[in-house]
Order: sequence, then C-alpha cells, then structure tokens
Amino acid sequence: MSVLKPAIGMPPNTSTGSDAPEYVTARVHRHKLMDKIGRLEARVGIVGLGYVGLPLACLFAEKCFPVIGVDNDESKTAELNCGRSYIEHIAHERIAQLRSARGFEASTDMARLADADIVIICVPTPLTRHREPDLQYIEQTGRAISRSLRPGQMIILESSTYPGTTREVLKPLLEASGLRSGIDFFLAYSPEREDPGNAAFGTARIPKIVGGDGAAAREIATRLYDQIVAGAVPVSSPETAEFVKLSENIFRAVNIALANELKTICMAMGVDVWEVIDAAATKPFGFMPFYPGPGLGGHCIPVDPFYLTWKAREFGINTKFIELAGEVNAAMPGFVVTELTRQLSAQQGQALRGARILLLGIAYKKNVDDLRESPALIIYEMLLKSGAMVTYHDPHIPTIKPTREHSGLSGLRSVALNAETIGAADAVLIVTDHDKVDYGLVAAHARLIVDTRNAMTRAGISVEHLVKA
Repeated sequence: MSVLKPAIGMPPNTSTGSDAPEYVTARVHRHKLMDKIGRLEARVGIVGLGYVGLPLACLFAEKCFPVIGVDNDESKTAELNCGRSYIEHIAHERIAQLRSARGFEASTDMARLADADIVIICVPTPLTRHREPDLQYIEQTGRAISRSLRPGQMIILESSTYPGTTREVLKPLLEASGLRSGIDFFLAYSPEREDPGNAAFGTARIPKIVGGDGAAAREIATRLYDQIVAGAVPVSSPETAEFVKLSENIFRAVNIALANELKTICMAMGVDVWEVIDAAATKPFGFMPFYPGPGLGGHCIPVDPFYLTWKAREFGINTKFIELAGEVNAAMPGFVVTELTRQLSAQQGQALRGARILLLGIAYKKNVDDLRESPALIIYEMLLKSGAMVTYHDPHIPTIKPTREHSGLSGLRSVALNAETIGAADAVLIVTDHDKVDYGLVAAHARLIVDTRNAMTRAGISVEHLVKA
C-alpha cells in the first residue's frame, strides 16, 4: 500500500515531525484525542440532526461515545429530548433508549459544542435558484463553531460539496478564531453515504472516506470512524474525499439518465425498457442495472453534479457529459405529464384540464418519508398548472411539509386509498413505488394507470388500462 503524504503547503506529519514548539503542541493534542477515541471517551457533537446527522448521532451513542446533537429546529430537538423520532425509519424506541441509557441530548445552542472533542457538520448544501452551490449553512456553522473553538478539538465536515470547500471555505472561518488547523485543532472531510430506508446497508455497514487537512487530522478521523463503521478509507486530501462523494452520485445520475433516454426510445418502439434492463442484468459481467423513473430526487443525486460543474468552470472545463445527463433527468417530469396527457386523450377522449388525477407516492423514493427534491412535487405543480384536479396518496407522508421550491403544496394532505378515491380519479399516476400500497386494489378500480416505476408489473399485475411512462 502506498504511503499517503500531506498535501503541498500542509504542516508535516505531526505524529513524527518537527520538534518546533507548535508541532510539539500538535502532537500533544493528537495524542490526547487519539487516546480519548480509543477509550470511547471523546465527546462527539453533531451539527444538523436530519437524515444524515441523526443516524450518525445514534450510532456514536450506541457505540458508547457521549454525544450532543445541535439543530436550529426547536421542534426537532424537543422531540428528541422527549425520546421521539421524527424520521420514519428511525424508531421512537431507539431514540428513547439513547436518552435513557446513553445520555444523548439535543440542543439548539451552538455554544454547547465547546464541550465536544469532535464536531461533525451535517448541514444541508442546496443549490441556489441559478443552480449554483449554496454554502450558507456551512458558512453559518463554521462561524458559530469558531466562536467557541478551543485547542485540541477536531472538526469534520460531512455535507456534500465541491472539492476545495473544506480548506477554502470552512478552514478560514475556523482559523478566524486565531487557532491554526493542524496545530491547534484538526480538520477533515468525510462524506456522508447515508441511504435512508436501506435496511441492507445502514450507517454502520458503510465504509467512510476520510481526507484530512494534514496527516494527523486524517489519522485521527480514521481512528474515529473505525470505531463505528465497517471501516475508514483514508485518502490523500480533503479535496480527494470531496471528489469521491461527487463521483459516486454523478455515476448514478449519468447512468439513470441513460436508462431514462433508453426508456423514451423503447416506448417509441413499443418495447418494455424494464424487461430489457432486467434481461441485460443477467449478464454476469460488464453490465450494471439502472432503472428509469419520473425524475431524480433526494438531496444528493439531483444536486451533486451541479456542484462539480460549477467548480469545473473555475478551471475552464465544460462538463458537457454531466450536464447532458442533468438535462435528460430534469426533463423526465415533463415527459411523464406529456405521456399522461396523451393517454387520457387516447383512452378516454379527455383533456388534462379538468381531469382528476390521483398521484401515488410523493416521497422521492420508495418506503421513506423524505420529500427532498422529489420529482413528484414538480409533477404535482405541472398538473395543477395544466388545470388538472390533483390529489395524492402516500402512506409515509400524511402531509406535505414546507419546501423552498414548492411552497404552494405545503399542507396538502394524503387521501385514503380505497375503491372510492381510486374510482373517482380519471387516472392514477404511480410516481413512487411504496411497498405499503395495495396495487391489486388500484388495478381493480382505476380507469387508467400510468406507472413510472414498473410497480404494477413487479406486483405481478397486468391489466389493459395500464401504461408505463
């Protein structure tokens, strides 16, 4: 295995380096922190208790680390401190156990992070309206941490972002405290790899990429994550770790775009793209199945490609391939609405304006209560603008929560799924293929079913009034 070297301009490896006073200080801080981690006594502070931060806080606490969670949403911290979870796939019992047996606590007070030995940042990194990186939450968090930053602490950024963020954006904010990275405190980047609702790969089973601002930071972060996950994977720099995260999600975005484009060709030819992909997947080498859908959702896959394309422009590089994939995926909600309109006219002689449409699924993917970047929200608004009367059913999302981009849908409630609500709709549009849906009931009472997820076929149902889109 090759030996990782500190990036150019970084302090030498403080575990073996110079005897200058500042590096002696760094070695002392490193030794104390490594010792605390090894004895599971390092106090961990998690900033941002959402779909990434809360599972991470649970895992650290369950491994017997003392944990304090910080979030600016008072309703979230209140729920957690009462032993209740606000994320569906994290059970109330798990939070109650953390509170009673592990002493886990949630707070809105960023000053509490002064008590932490390690602070992990798990805040959102959305896009602006111009599809450019919005780092306001990282910047706000960095400034807040700097006000109470003390010698010997370690700061780790987990939020998805472009290469350079850790050292170009976060590091200067922290060093405004007067402390120096690699000497007085340690700084690293370790991208989140959370997959909400994935029972096969929870947080503990997913290896963690680690890139440190200097060798000591990398070593400490590696030691930390080795205590709680399947293994840490150290890389040479924070920029490499940041790029790893983007490459993982761009890989998926590009291949999903290919599957979506194949879908449009297959539909024109009267071929079932899902049958094609499933058959191709029987090849034991050289093929990996990706499936089409109504558009991309979740915080990472629709967002991360734009972070890299934005950063690439700084180096005069146009990411044509990545941007083309983004265009294909972004066009899918419109493609679905167009196909729904065509089928309503062909099968029922009805226009979309005035039609009653029942959306099945509003979450961005199956079996989760997560609305972030859900294509269902885009489709919902497109249908409303076209004059359709729209309702939705989602067993995981009883009410649509406020979102920045789709505030007009906030507060809408899921309708019951029964013979009456299905039969009242001119068309049922399957946007999210939740397992908790009775697809047999849908088949029995729907006049027209437009399926964007191949859910009916996977349920073993074939009816004349079913089309795929």
